[in-house]
Amino acid sequence: MISPKRYNSFLTIISILVFHVLHFPSIEAENGGFNVKLTRKSSPYFPTHLMQQSNNIVQATTRAYIGQHLMELYIGTPPIKISGIADSGSDLIWAQCVPCVGCYKQINPLFDSTKSSTYKNISCDSPLCRKLDSFTCSPENHCNYTYAYGDSSVTNGVLALEKFTLTSKTKKPIFLQNIIFGCGHNDTGTFNDHEMGIIGLGGGPLSLVNQIGPLFGGRKFSQCLVPFHTDIRITSKMSFGKGSEVLGNGVVSTSLVAPDYATPYLVTLLGISVENTYLPLNISSPTTVAKGNMLIDSGTPPTLLQQSLYDRVALEVKNRVALTPISDDPSLGTQLCYRTETNLNGPNVTFHFEGADVVLTPVQIFIPPKDGVFCLAFANTTSDVGIYGNFAQSNYLIGYDLERHVVSFKPMDCTKH
Repeated sequence: MISPKRYNSFLTIISILVFHVLHFPSIEAENGGFNVKLTRKSSPYFPTHLMQQSNNIVQATTRAYIGQHLMELYIGTPPIKISGIADSGSDLIWAQCVPCVGCYKQINPLFDSTKSSTYKNISCDSPLCRKLDSFTCSPENHCNYTYAYGDSSVTNGVLALEKFTLTSKTKKPIFLQNIIFGCGHNDTGTFNDHEMGIIGLGGGPLSLVNQIGPLFGGRKFSQCLVPFHTDIRITSKMSFGKGSEVLGNGVVSTSLVAPDYATPYLVTLLGISVENTYLPLNISSPTTVAKGNMLIDSGTPPTLLQQSLYDRVALEVKNRVALTPISDDPSLGTQLCYRTETNLNGPNVTFHFEGADVVLTPVQIFIPPKDGVFCLAFANTTSDVGIYGNFAQSNYLIGYDLERHVVSFKPMDCTKH
C-alpha cells in the first residue's frame, strides 16, 4: 500500500484474491534491536535520554494471508492483540476502534479505548496533530484525522498515544510507551476480515520504524516474507534496529532515492531480464533512466511495471513458457495465466536495480489466484513510478537502512528463516 495512494487493483485478479505522522516514545526495555516474526545514530526526532541499552531480541508474529502480511502486536492496558497489514508504503499505525460507524467487518473484536488505562487522545493544539497531512479539531478538541490510500480506502479517527507491547525472543514482553497511532472510527476500503488496521513501516516520522528505531540502535529494519499461499501457520521474521542488517554472501544493495523522513522507499530500476534477454526500462536511451522510478512496497501484492516495460516483459515470458495462455476465462481479465496444477518451471526474471541484480524464480513470479491456475504476478501502470510488490519480495531477506539510505537483498527460504 502506498500512502496517500494505496495502489489500485491488480486488474481482475483483485476480485479473486481480495487484494487489496512527531512523538518521543519511551521504552521499558533496553537498546540493541529486535525481531518481529511475520506469520509476514540518534535521530533529531528523538531525545537521546530515551535511548537505552538492550541485548534482548524483540519479536512479534506476522502471517501471510490473501496477499498481505499481517503483523501482530498488542496495544493498550490490558493488552489487546491487533493484526495489521505490515506496510512499508505508508506511515500511520492505526486500528479499528469502538465505536466504528460504517467500518469494514473484522472477525476479531474492535479495540475499545475506554477500557485501556494507558490510552490518551492527542489534543488538536498539540504539535503532534500537525504531523498529519489532513486533520480537523473535534468539539472536544481532539485531533481527528483522515488518511487515504490510492485504491480509495480511507481511515478516519482520532490520533492518540497508547502503550504497545511486543514480545522478545526470550518471551519477555517489550513495552513501548506513548506510541502515536490512529484509533479508526470510520474505515472503508478493500480490507478483508482478518485485517484490523495497518502498521505503517514507511520512512516518515510517525511510522513504527521511526518511532522506535532510535531506541533499538538505529532507524533500520529487515524483513523476510514467505511466498504467497504459504500455510498461515508458518511465520516469517522482521527485525528492527541494531542486528537487522543484511550481511553475508549473496547480498546486493542499491540506494534509496528520497530525503530523510520521506515516506516512500524509492529505488532506481534500470531494466529487467527474462532469462538472458535484457529489456531496458527506457528503450530510446537504455543507459538513461529517472532516479527513484520504483517504489518498494510490502503492502502492495503485485509488481506494477511501467506500461512499455510490462508489455515487453509479459511478451518475453509468454514466449518462454511452453503452455498455452488462458484466453477463455473472463474472471482473469487480461492477465497472463496458465492452467497448471503446479507452478511453472521458469523462466527466471532479474530486476536490475542500480548496483543490485535481484533474481526472481517462478515462486515469486507466478501466483495461483484459484485452483489449477497460475498467473504472472506483474501488472501495468500508467505512472512513471512502478511498484515492487510483496510477491516479488518473498524469499528475500530485505534490509532497509534509513540512515545510510540503502536497501539490501539476500536470497533466502523465508519459510525457514
